[in-house]
Amino acid sequence: MSRIEKRFERIRAEKRKALVAFISAGDPDLESTRRHFEVIENNGADIIELGVPFSDPLADGPVIQAASQRALKGGTTLRKIVGLVAEIRKTSELPIVLMSSFNPVFVYGLQEFVDDAVAAGVDGVILPDLPPEEAEEFRALADAKGLDMIFLLAPTSTPERVAMVAERSRGFIYYVSLTGTTGVKSQLSEALAGKVAAIRQVAQQPVLVGFGISGPEQAREAAAVSDGVIIGSAIVRIIEQNPDAGEREEKVGGFIADVKKALDGAG
Repeated sequence: MSRIEKRFERIRAEKRKALVAFISAGDPDLESTRRHFEVIENNGADIIELGVPFSDPLADGPVIQAASQRALKGGTTLRKIVGLVAEIRKTSELPIVLMSSFNPVFVYGLQEFVDDAVAAGVDGVILPDLPPEEAEEFRALADAKGLDMIFLLAPTSTPERVAMVAERSRGFIYYVSLTGTTGVKSQLSEALAGKVAAIRQVAQQPVLVGFGISGPEQAREAAAVSDGVIIGSAIVRIIEQNPDAGEREEKVGGFIADVKKALDGAG
């Protein structure tokens, strides 16, 4: 059983909802990312997504795009992020998912990336611009090594696409709560509950809601109709707005703790 599967087994046993936190790896630098990881874990996150910076991202909104640019200017690469995961694994067993455009993985080499990522302790990967119809080669390599390939669904996904993702996604299904890019939104879609319910009718995996969740209240609303939430831009914005490391870590930790508390009331 993978770390992700074990985590969701524990979440179900505790009758609560999952909290997945996204941060841009290398923003403002990789050592800071390591500290942010510790703070987020210590304040109750169940899984941490590390965003791989790329110069031409597909799904990232302006907050995460800016973080990626800062990370790239600092010399962050996919290989360095894999190395960071290996360092984190010396002290943590929290599930780690890499979220990346396909290009950095392709340049790395598909087999080499899968081998290195699994050896370092990466549990899953999200490649928004590699749809399931085109992912067979990579998915076969990932499946052979036990690396969960996590696919996305959106409000526009057809029943056929939902069925395909339910069959092929591993770990969990990432439901994008809105059309467009990542970012903090003022309110969730009124159609969210129905869309997630339709996915859960055909999927065995947990369905988590991401994109547009700005804070504890929206997290509670989204978790009430799903298996948990993914929060990214709101955390990345805190990192951007607080250049002092101590204050930044305190505010990130406080934010995660507040969201965690809200989710504990959504079960």
